[in-house]
Amino acid sequence: MARVVEVPDYPVASHVAIDPARTALIVVDMQNDFVEPQGALFVPDAPATVPRIQQLLALARAHGLFTVFTQDTHYPGDPEFPIWGEHCLAGTWGWQIVDALAPQSTELVLPKRRYDAFYGTPLDHELRLRGITHLVICGTVASICVHYTAASAALRWYQVIIPVDATSALHPFDLEAANRQTAFLFRGILTTVDAITVEPAAAAAAATQPAEGAR
Repeated sequence: MARVVEVPDYPVASHVAIDPARTALIVVDMQNDFVEPQGALFVPDAPATVPRIQQLLALARAHGLFTVFTQDTHYPGDPEFPIWGEHCLAGTWGWQIVDALAPQSTELVLPKRRYDAFYGTPLDHELRLRGITHLVICGTVASICVHYTAASAALRWYQVIIPVDATSALHPFDLEAANRQTAFLFRGILTTVDAITVEPAAAAAAATQPAEGAR
């Protein structure tokens, strides 16, 4: 039975300063099957986040942030298919990252088999090799692969930063619930793309200013 649920307030920081030497950008699963309307598991709000993620990529590339694109990757008979249907089959159009966000040769494209980008992948190793302590995580789906990646990062003591206007979910409730969990449970920083600035040596202090109003 449907019911109305009030979303508890959570802070959205109006300024987040990141240190490019200690911060990585993680772009989660921005693949054709999720972002394009003809995709197998289309997320209706995902296309609107593409320009915001492009802005984050421009910032990261201008300042040399380590950038990772996760790529949901499945094979015939995958155990996720009874849940979601067949999607992101390795080598297909749907599996490819959208052209508008094409990775550069210096950026890591990370295939993953489950929601969590740390599970069964070398992501933690790659981050620690570079002395990364802070992660800006964006992409889709906010309550699934973004959420579980953020949770896994927080459990490894990375500081999680999520620009809420650069994530998308299958339902507004899922987006709000994921944001609430990030702020409350992970002590992550929620912000917007425009609020992120690059200031060397600033990330250790996690320089933030509270938003004028919580969401």
